[in-house]
Amino acid sequence: MLIARMNFTPLDPQFLLDRLRPPSGPMRILLDTDTFNEIDDQFAVEYALLSPERITVEALHAAPFHNARSSGPGDGMEKSYEEIHRLLARLPDVESHVEGFVKRGSTKWLPDQETAVRSDATDDLIERAQASPLDDPLYVVAIGAITNIASALLLEPEIRHRIVLLWLGGHACHWPDTREFNLRQDSAASRVVLDCGVPLVRFPCMGVVSHLHTTQPEMAAHVKGKGAIGDYLFQIFSEYHADQFAFSKQIWDLAPLGWLVDPMWAPMELVSSPRLTDEMTWEFDESRHPVSCARHIERDGIFRDLFEKLDLAASKQ
Repeated sequence: MLIARMNFTPLDPQFLLDRLRPPSGPMRILLDTDTFNEIDDQFAVEYALLSPERITVEALHAAPFHNARSSGPGDGMEKSYEEIHRLLARLPDVESHVEGFVKRGSTKWLPDQETAVRSDATDDLIERAQASPLDDPLYVVAIGAITNIASALLLEPEIRHRIVLLWLGGHACHWPDTREFNLRQDSAASRVVLDCGVPLVRFPCMGVVSHLHTTQPEMAAHVKGKGAIGDYLFQIFSEYHADQFAFSKQIWDLAPLGWLVDPMWAPMELVSSPRLTDEMTWEFDESRHPVSCARHIERDGIFRDLFEKLDLAASKQ
Protein backbone atom coordinates (compact mmCIF):
# COMPACT_ATOMS: atom_id res chain seq x y z
CA MET A 1 0.00 0.00 0.00
CA LEU A 2 1.39 3.40 -0.96
CA ILE A 3 0.48 6.92 0.01
CA ALA A 4 -0.24 9.15 -2.98
CA ARG A 5 -1.26 12.77 -2.87
CA MET A 6 -4.71 13.71 -4.15
CA ASN A 7 -3.17 16.56 -6.15
CA PHE A 8 -4.76 16.64 -9.58
CA THR A 9 -4.24 19.83 -11.57
CA PRO A 10 -7.15 20.52 -13.92
CA LEU A 11 -6.75 19.42 -17.53
CA ASP A 12 -7.11 21.96 -20.30
CA PRO A 13 -10.88 22.30 -20.93
CA GLN A 14 -10.61 21.94 -24.70
CA PHE A 15 -8.33 18.90 -24.35
CA LEU A 16 -10.89 17.30 -22.06
CA LEU A 17 -13.79 18.02 -24.43
CA ASP A 18 -11.82 16.57 -27.37
CA ARG A 19 -11.12 13.40 -25.41
CA LEU A 20 -14.82 12.97 -24.60
CA ARG A 21 -15.88 12.90 -28.24
CA PRO A 22 -16.91 9.45 -29.54
CA PRO A 23 -13.95 7.61 -31.10
CA SER A 24 -13.93 7.73 -34.89
CA GLY A 25 -11.71 4.75 -35.62
CA PRO A 26 -10.33 1.53 -34.16
CA MET A 27 -9.02 1.83 -30.62
CA ARG A 28 -6.84 0.00 -28.13
CA ILE A 29 -8.51 -0.96 -24.87
CA LEU A 30 -7.65 -2.32 -21.45
CA LEU A 31 -10.63 -4.14 -19.90
CA ASP A 32 -10.86 -4.09 -16.08
CA THR A 33 -13.46 -6.65 -15.00
CA ASP A 34 -14.89 -8.33 -11.88
CA THR A 35 -15.57 -11.29 -14.14
CA PHE A 36 -17.00 -13.75 -11.59
CA ASN A 37 -19.25 -11.22 -9.83
CA GLU A 38 -22.31 -12.43 -11.78
CA ILE A 39 -22.74 -13.27 -15.50
CA ASP A 40 -22.61 -10.02 -17.48
CA ASP A 41 -18.83 -9.54 -17.47
CA GLN A 42 -18.38 -12.82 -19.32
CA PHE A 43 -20.52 -11.54 -22.18
CA ALA A 44 -18.59 -8.26 -22.24
CA VAL A 45 -15.17 -9.95 -22.34
CA GLU A 46 -16.20 -12.13 -25.27
CA TYR A 47 -17.85 -9.22 -27.10
CA ALA A 48 -14.65 -7.20 -26.83
CA LEU A 49 -12.50 -10.07 -28.09
CA LEU A 50 -14.90 -10.74 -30.98
CA SER A 51 -14.86 -7.10 -32.18
CA PRO A 52 -11.37 -6.65 -33.70
CA GLU A 53 -12.73 -4.37 -36.44
CA ARG A 54 -13.12 -1.67 -33.77
CA ILE A 55 -11.36 -2.93 -30.66
CA THR A 56 -7.89 -4.28 -29.93
CA VAL A 57 -7.85 -5.72 -26.43
CA GLU A 58 -4.36 -5.09 -25.03
CA ALA A 59 -4.96 -6.54 -21.57
CA LEU A 60 -7.54 -7.94 -19.19
CA HIS A 61 -7.33 -6.95 -15.52
CA ALA A 62 -9.13 -8.76 -12.72
CA ALA A 63 -11.02 -6.38 -10.41
CA PRO A 64 -12.01 -7.08 -6.78
CA PHE A 65 -15.57 -7.68 -5.68
CA HIS A 66 -17.38 -8.90 -2.57
CA ASN A 67 -20.82 -10.50 -2.58
CA ALA A 68 -22.26 -13.98 -2.06
CA ARG A 69 -19.83 -15.31 -4.67
CA SER A 70 -16.72 -14.29 -2.75
CA SER A 71 -15.44 -14.14 0.82
CA GLY A 72 -13.92 -10.68 0.29
CA PRO A 73 -12.46 -8.37 -2.37
CA GLY A 74 -9.23 -10.37 -2.69
CA ASP A 75 -11.08 -13.64 -3.14
CA GLY A 76 -13.39 -11.96 -5.65
CA MET A 77 -10.42 -10.68 -7.63
CA GLU A 78 -8.79 -14.11 -7.69
CA LYS A 79 -12.03 -15.78 -8.81
CA SER A 80 -12.36 -13.17 -11.55
CA TYR A 81 -8.78 -13.89 -12.66
CA GLU A 82 -9.62 -17.59 -12.92
CA GLU A 83 -12.86 -16.88 -14.79
CA ILE A 84 -11.01 -14.79 -17.38
CA HIS A 85 -8.83 -17.80 -18.15
CA ARG A 86 -11.89 -20.06 -18.45
CA LEU A 87 -13.30 -17.66 -21.03
CA LEU A 88 -10.06 -17.47 -23.02
CA ALA A 89 -9.87 -21.26 -23.13
CA ARG A 90 -13.24 -21.33 -24.89
CA LEU A 91 -12.13 -18.92 -27.62
CA PRO A 92 -8.98 -20.65 -28.87
CA ASP A 93 -8.95 -18.81 -32.21
CA VAL A 94 -8.81 -15.34 -30.65
CA GLU A 95 -5.22 -14.14 -30.74
CA SER A 96 -5.01 -12.80 -27.22
CA HIS A 97 -3.18 -15.58 -25.45
CA VAL A 98 0.13 -13.83 -24.89
CA GLU A 99 2.23 -13.66 -21.77
CA GLY A 100 1.10 -10.86 -19.48
CA PHE A 101 -2.29 -10.46 -21.17
CA VAL A 102 -4.18 -11.10 -17.90
CA LYS A 103 -3.19 -9.32 -14.70
CA ARG A 104 -4.31 -9.66 -11.10
CA GLY A 105 -5.74 -6.52 -9.52
CA SER A 106 -6.20 -5.22 -6.00
CA THR A 107 -6.97 -7.53 -3.07
CA LYS A 108 -8.51 -4.73 -0.98
CA TRP A 109 -10.43 -1.48 -1.30
CA LEU A 110 -8.79 1.93 -1.07
CA PRO A 111 -8.65 2.89 2.62
CA ASP A 112 -9.14 6.57 1.69
CA GLN A 113 -8.96 8.94 -1.27
CA GLU A 114 -5.21 9.51 -0.95
CA THR A 115 -3.91 5.97 -0.56
CA ALA A 116 -3.29 3.76 -3.58
CA VAL A 117 -3.36 -0.03 -3.41
CA ARG A 118 -0.66 -1.19 -5.78
CA SER A 119 -1.06 -4.39 -7.83
CA ASP A 120 0.11 -5.97 -11.06
CA ALA A 121 -2.92 -4.36 -12.71
CA THR A 122 -2.07 -0.82 -11.57
CA ASP A 123 1.54 -1.19 -12.72
CA ASP A 124 0.43 -2.56 -16.08
CA LEU A 125 -2.09 0.24 -16.59
CA ILE A 126 0.49 2.90 -15.79
CA GLU A 127 3.06 1.34 -18.13
CA ARG A 128 0.60 1.00 -21.02
CA ALA A 129 -0.79 4.50 -20.51
CA GLN A 130 2.66 6.10 -20.41
CA ALA A 131 3.56 4.29 -23.64
CA SER A 132 0.44 5.57 -25.41
CA PRO A 133 0.89 8.53 -27.78
CA LEU A 134 -1.03 11.66 -26.90
CA ASP A 135 -2.97 11.36 -30.16
CA ASP A 136 -3.78 7.67 -29.60
CA PRO A 137 -5.09 7.32 -26.03
CA LEU A 138 -5.64 3.98 -24.33
CA TYR A 139 -9.34 3.37 -23.65
CA VAL A 140 -9.66 1.93 -20.16
CA VAL A 141 -12.98 0.10 -19.89
CA ALA A 142 -13.96 -0.54 -16.27
CA ILE A 143 -16.95 -2.79 -15.63
CA GLY A 144 -16.46 -3.42 -11.92
CA ALA A 145 -15.31 -1.57 -8.83
CA ILE A 146 -12.92 1.19 -9.92
CA THR A 147 -10.16 0.31 -7.42
CA ASN A 148 -7.40 -0.61 -9.88
CA ILE A 149 -7.85 2.51 -12.00
CA ALA A 150 -8.15 4.90 -9.04
CA SER A 151 -4.93 3.49 -7.61
CA ALA A 152 -3.10 4.01 -10.91
CA LEU A 153 -4.37 7.60 -11.10
CA LEU A 154 -3.21 8.33 -7.56
CA LEU A 155 0.24 6.91 -8.28
CA GLU A 156 0.67 8.61 -11.68
CA PRO A 157 -1.80 11.50 -12.18
CA GLU A 158 -0.24 12.39 -15.54
CA ILE A 159 -1.69 9.29 -17.20
CA ARG A 160 -4.93 11.30 -17.41
CA HIS A 161 -3.45 12.81 -20.58
CA ARG A 162 -3.09 9.41 -22.24
CA ILE A 163 -6.25 7.51 -21.32
CA VAL A 164 -10.00 7.76 -21.72
CA LEU A 165 -11.88 6.04 -18.90
CA LEU A 166 -15.19 4.29 -19.63
CA TRP A 167 -16.95 3.20 -16.44
CA LEU A 168 -20.15 1.31 -15.82
CA GLY A 169 -20.78 2.81 -12.41
CA GLY A 170 -23.49 4.58 -10.44
CA HIS A 171 -27.08 5.26 -11.45
CA ALA A 172 -28.57 7.92 -13.71
CA CYS A 173 -28.33 11.55 -12.61
CA HIS A 174 -32.08 11.67 -11.93
CA TRP A 175 -32.12 8.48 -9.82
CA PRO A 176 -32.98 9.03 -6.13
CA ASP A 177 -29.76 7.30 -4.99
CA THR A 178 -26.62 5.91 -6.52
CA ARG A 179 -26.14 2.78 -4.40
CA GLU A 180 -24.95 0.83 -7.41
CA PHE A 181 -22.74 -2.23 -6.84
CA ASN A 182 -19.63 -1.09 -8.72
CA LEU A 183 -19.69 2.39 -7.19
CA ARG A 184 -20.61 1.62 -3.58
CA GLN A 185 -18.12 -1.21 -3.04
CA ASP A 186 -15.17 1.18 -3.08
CA SER A 187 -16.57 4.64 -2.46
CA ALA A 188 -13.09 6.15 -1.97
CA ALA A 189 -11.99 4.93 -5.40
CA SER A 190 -15.25 6.15 -6.92
CA ARG A 191 -14.65 9.64 -5.53
CA VAL A 192 -11.09 9.64 -6.92
CA VAL A 193 -12.22 9.05 -10.50
CA LEU A 194 -15.15 11.47 -10.23
CA ASP A 195 -13.00 14.23 -8.72
CA CYS A 196 -9.62 13.88 -10.47
CA GLY A 197 -10.61 15.25 -13.89
CA VAL A 198 -9.72 12.17 -15.95
CA PRO A 199 -11.62 12.06 -19.28
CA LEU A 200 -14.59 10.00 -18.11
CA VAL A 201 -17.41 8.41 -20.11
CA ARG A 202 -19.94 7.06 -17.62
CA PHE A 203 -22.62 4.44 -18.23
CA PRO A 204 -25.28 4.73 -15.50
CA CYS A 205 -26.95 1.49 -14.46
CA MET A 206 -30.51 2.12 -13.25
CA GLY A 207 -32.29 4.46 -15.63
CA VAL A 208 -30.03 3.82 -18.63
CA VAL A 209 -28.18 0.50 -18.94
CA SER A 210 -31.03 -1.24 -17.09
CA HIS A 211 -32.67 -1.38 -20.55
CA LEU A 212 -30.11 -3.95 -21.73
CA HIS A 213 -32.25 -7.06 -21.06
CA THR A 214 -32.32 -10.51 -22.61
CA THR A 215 -34.09 -13.79 -21.87
CA GLN A 216 -33.37 -17.51 -21.85
CA PRO A 217 -35.40 -18.13 -25.06
CA GLU A 218 -33.35 -15.46 -26.83
CA MET A 219 -30.15 -17.00 -25.45
CA ALA A 220 -31.28 -20.44 -26.63
CA ALA A 221 -31.96 -19.14 -30.14
CA HIS A 222 -28.81 -17.07 -30.64
CA VAL A 223 -26.12 -18.09 -28.13
CA LYS A 224 -26.56 -21.79 -27.32
CA GLY A 225 -24.72 -24.01 -29.78
CA LYS A 226 -22.38 -21.21 -30.93
CA GLY A 227 -19.21 -23.07 -30.07
CA ALA A 228 -17.76 -23.72 -26.62
CA ILE A 229 -18.12 -20.09 -25.62
CA GLY A 230 -21.76 -19.85 -26.70
CA ASP A 231 -22.64 -22.97 -24.73
CA TYR A 232 -20.83 -21.61 -21.68
CA LEU A 233 -22.63 -18.25 -21.84
CA PHE A 234 -25.97 -20.03 -22.20
CA GLN A 235 -25.13 -22.28 -19.25
CA ILE A 236 -24.27 -19.47 -16.84
CA PHE A 237 -27.32 -17.47 -17.93
CA SER A 238 -29.60 -20.49 -17.33
CA GLU A 239 -28.06 -21.24 -13.94
CA TYR A 240 -28.20 -17.66 -12.70
CA HIS A 241 -31.93 -17.68 -11.88
CA ALA A 242 -33.82 -20.81 -10.87
CA ASP A 243 -37.19 -19.79 -12.35
CA GLN A 244 -36.77 -18.62 -15.95
CA PHE A 245 -40.51 -18.18 -16.58
CA ALA A 246 -41.18 -14.54 -17.58
CA PHE A 247 -37.65 -13.72 -16.42
CA SER A 248 -35.23 -11.33 -18.09
CA LYS A 249 -31.71 -10.36 -17.09
CA GLN A 250 -29.68 -7.21 -17.71
CA ILE A 251 -26.34 -7.89 -19.35
CA TRP A 252 -25.10 -4.58 -17.99
CA ASP A 253 -21.46 -4.73 -19.01
CA LEU A 254 -22.09 -4.88 -22.74
CA ALA A 255 -22.91 -1.16 -22.72
CA PRO A 256 -19.44 0.45 -22.87
CA LEU A 257 -18.24 -2.10 -25.45
CA GLY A 258 -21.35 -1.41 -27.53
CA TRP A 259 -20.53 2.32 -27.49
CA LEU A 260 -17.00 1.61 -28.71
CA VAL A 261 -18.31 -0.56 -31.55
CA ASP A 262 -20.94 2.01 -32.56
CA PRO A 263 -21.35 5.27 -30.59
CA MET A 264 -24.89 5.59 -31.97
CA TRP A 265 -25.91 2.74 -29.65
CA ALA A 266 -25.30 4.88 -26.55
CA PRO A 267 -26.08 8.58 -27.14
CA MET A 268 -24.15 10.81 -24.76
CA GLU A 269 -24.58 14.15 -23.04
CA LEU A 270 -22.01 16.36 -21.35
CA VAL A 271 -22.71 17.02 -17.66
CA SER A 272 -20.66 18.34 -14.77
CA SER A 273 -18.95 15.51 -12.91
CA PRO A 274 -21.29 14.65 -10.03
CA ARG A 275 -20.09 14.61 -6.45
CA LEU A 276 -20.72 11.46 -4.42
CA THR A 277 -22.23 12.26 -1.02
CA ASP A 278 -21.85 10.22 2.16
CA GLU A 279 -25.50 9.17 1.70
CA MET A 280 -24.66 7.60 -1.70
CA THR A 281 -26.59 10.23 -3.65
CA TRP A 282 -25.49 12.61 -6.39
CA GLU A 283 -24.70 16.26 -5.74
CA PHE A 284 -24.22 18.61 -8.70
CA ASP A 285 -22.02 21.66 -9.14
CA GLU A 286 -21.95 23.19 -12.61
CA SER A 287 -18.46 24.61 -11.98
CA ARG A 288 -16.93 21.14 -11.93
CA HIS A 289 -15.22 19.59 -14.96
CA PRO A 290 -17.38 17.91 -17.62
CA VAL A 291 -17.86 14.18 -18.09
CA SER A 292 -19.76 12.35 -20.79
CA CYS A 293 -22.77 10.38 -19.61
CA ALA A 294 -24.91 7.88 -21.54
CA ARG A 295 -28.57 8.89 -21.62
CA HIS A 296 -29.94 5.92 -23.57
CA ILE A 297 -28.90 2.42 -24.69
CA GLU A 298 -29.88 0.97 -28.07
CA ARG A 299 -30.48 -2.53 -26.79
CA ASP A 300 -31.35 -4.23 -30.07
CA GLY A 301 -28.29 -3.05 -31.99
CA ILE A 302 -25.87 -4.25 -29.32
CA PHE A 303 -27.44 -7.69 -28.94
CA ARG A 304 -27.77 -8.15 -32.71
CA ASP A 305 -24.07 -7.41 -33.14
CA LEU A 306 -23.09 -9.78 -30.32
CA PHE A 307 -25.22 -12.61 -31.73
CA GLU A 308 -23.83 -12.16 -35.23
CA LYS A 309 -20.26 -12.23 -33.94
CA LEU A 310 -20.83 -15.36 -31.88
CA ASP A 311 -22.35 -17.02 -34.93
CA LEU A 312 -19.39 -16.00 -37.12
CA ALA A 313 -16.85 -17.23 -34.56
CA ALA A 314 -18.66 -20.58 -34.27
CA SER A 315 -18.70 -21.02 -38.06
CA LYS A 316 -14.89 -20.78 -38.14
CA GLN A 317 -14.32 -23.53 -35.59
